[in-house]
Amino acid sequence: MKRNVLIIGAGGVAQVVAHKCAQNNDVLGDLHIASRTKAKCEAIIASVHAKGTMKVPGRFDGHAVDAMDSAAVAALIRATDAEIVINVGSSFVNMTVLQACIDTGAAYMDTAIHEDPAKICEAPPWYGNYEWQRREAAAKAGVTAILGVGFDPGVVNAYARLAEEDYLDRIDSIDIVDINAGSHGRWFATNFDPEINFREFTGTVYSWQGGKWQSNTMFEVGEVWDLPVVGKQKAYLTGHDEVHSLSARYPQADVRFWMGFGDHYINVFTVLKNLGLLSEKPVMTAEGQEVIPLKLVKAVLPDPASLAPDYTGKTCIGDVVKGVKDGKPTEVLIYNVADHKEAYDEVGAQGISYTAGVPPVAAAILIANGTWDVKKMANVEDLDPRPFISLLNRMGLPTRVKDAKGDRSVEF
Repeated sequence: MKRNVLIIGAGGVAQVVAHKCAQNNDVLGDLHIASRTKAKCEAIIASVHAKGTMKVPGRFDGHAVDAMDSAAVAALIRATDAEIVINVGSSFVNMTVLQACIDTGAAYMDTAIHEDPAKICEAPPWYGNYEWQRREAAAKAGVTAILGVGFDPGVVNAYARLAEEDYLDRIDSIDIVDINAGSHGRWFATNFDPEINFREFTGTVYSWQGGKWQSNTMFEVGEVWDLPVVGKQKAYLTGHDEVHSLSARYPQADVRFWMGFGDHYINVFTVLKNLGLLSEKPVMTAEGQEVIPLKLVKAVLPDPASLAPDYTGKTCIGDVVKGVKDGKPTEVLIYNVADHKEAYDEVGAQGISYTAGVPPVAAAILIANGTWDVKKMANVEDLDPRPFISLLNRMGLPTRVKDAKGDRSVEF
């Protein structure tokens, strides 16, 4: 059994991961959290102790580390005796943290695809550009590396695998729909790191349709989806991580990702983009100061973690999967609904962070007990979804399915 967990990152998702690891420290052992700023780690640890989250008495220490420095991360892994690393830092650090795990033998997981700070929306397949290039090295080292194990990507990948195994004989399309019907009360804010958020939406929108990559622009293709609890919501075709791995497993199917946006968000985003304020390229002010517009916008917007106390409403994220079962056209929706206030009351974070932070802890438990300790690199759809979904059901992210038979819980 693997034990001792090192969390990389100290944002809103890390807050959730810390609390959920503490709730399961009887299995996960000693806990450590590291970021560039040690004080942020200590604040998260303090919130864990304030809520009395630790299941059993145990160690939870904070550390400072530059996660862009692979050798420094490897040294910290060795110093903490961590056998599992949960990387919920910026996606800019994925490759350095992954390499540190390969070098030390620690299991690795992340919740988003790697990004190069100098590049925006590279040509697909994104995993093929970075993480998948280390597959052989991970396997040679016997290192379990689970990629994209947040909610989307992550849980939605498991939903696709579940649809394949339990609901359809043939999959023709997978539409992942992400709706946040909550309200944070701010004039404008992003639900996760503004820099990553805006970079995701300023480039080409890639989807897998008709057996090839299709490109569109952001907000070019919209559709109204009628979902449980949140009702009818407008969502737009958006490029996203899971499309790049699911299209490899289901090349015969159309694979698309849809995210909900309100008119206000679209208007503000469009103005910022048209003014050049979402550019990652430096500009010179009249006073001779070099400024990166995107980082300036990030600096003036609310910290996503600060939204949590006032957030109300719910999220609905799921897979609409169409295909054939027993020779007949069939459609199934596999989904989760999360509540922002319930998330805040439990772990001090908003629902977006909660849905992203619970799954990697479930995966860590499955690695710790050997169920998912596969000694190689894998995306979530490569693994048995049942133990994962069963754990999520107990950890606060219950799965439901809606099809011709009705709307019901998914239990194994």
